[in-house]
Amino acid sequence: MERKYYIDNLRWLAILLLFPFHAAQIWSGGEYSGFYIWSHTSTALYVFSTAVYPWYMTLLFAIAGMSCKYSLLKRTDRQFAAERIKKLAIPFFFGLIALVPVMTYTAEVFFNGYTGTYWQQYKLFFTKITDLTGYHGGFTPAHLWFLLYLFVISMTALLIVRLQKKYIPKFRADSLSYFFIILLSVPEWLCLYVLNIAGKSLGQFMMLFLSGYYILSEESVLQKLQQYQFVSLAVWGLSGGLYTYLYCFENIRNVWMTGLYIFYGWMGILMLLGIGQTKLNFHNRVSIYFTQSSFPVYILHMPILAVAGFFVLKLPIGVAGQFLLIVLISSIAAFLIYEIVKRMPVLRFFLGT
Repeated sequence: MERKYYIDNLRWLAILLLFPFHAAQIWSGGEYSGFYIWSHTSTALYVFSTAVYPWYMTLLFAIAGMSCKYSLLKRTDRQFAAERIKKLAIPFFFGLIALVPVMTYTAEVFFNGYTGTYWQQYKLFFTKITDLTGYHGGFTPAHLWFLLYLFVISMTALLIVRLQKKYIPKFRADSLSYFFIILLSVPEWLCLYVLNIAGKSLGQFMMLFLSGYYILSEESVLQKLQQYQFVSLAVWGLSGGLYTYLYCFENIRNVWMTGLYIFYGWMGILMLLGIGQTKLNFHNRVSIYFTQSSFPVYILHMPILAVAGFFVLKLPIGVAGQFLLIVLISSIAAFLIYEIVKRMPVLRFFLGT
């Protein structure tokens, strides 16, 4: 099968988006709603982070499911499982011990006036009871929840796929209409309430992964998404504008807003896969570099960004200047550290590269 470069490009573009998204969290939604340091609410950055959140991580799970489909065409189950352990499980435990405490230490100092040493903070990290976000210190998987969820989902999906091939060998989802594909946001909405831990639903992401594997990977479905890419763009824009306005300016939080949140995110996936086939199906030196570096950079970026934000917030350069400087420092530093890491076999192993 010819490699679908637009999937690689969508993945690394989504990961690069995490730099401005997480930097915006410093000015989004209030001190108790979402990051390891916080300044005040900036309307522009609050709107930006609200508009991005519903679709960028869901996209990563959907294309992970698609990639799983293509991977299992040329790997045995054992090879696939070994690869998932190497790329997901080992980096998760390494990051949990070596990287996440950097962020929680920053939060302890920033919010709680912590005066102990960094190493003494490890006791707090493993014993302090929290809501698992760690935004004010204490234990958290932080951004590495994505690795943990993806590992669990990948292993579970492997079992589901083998059972399906054994008992329903002729199952295909290649004749779905575009309208029916849109309606798949409904089961995703229902699955949102399954194993929802600290706001991250294992059920929802499993549904997205399996949708990627069984539906979005089908050529006939991809052709429909390409054919209706501008319809998807229009619906995505309208639903996103409505959702962002109601969430940020009307402060509406109810079950129907949750449904709109899911619908907007799903339309973002359909839109990006449609447009991606047209505009992003290429590879060159730049795209190859970002494809190779995006995963370790994802693991590295958050502690760097939190520390950069801690110091940059002290500079009298305004919100726009602080935001841009945090994005610039954290992105440059993350890629520089990646360049060092990739030359050190032990660290490369722990970061799954």
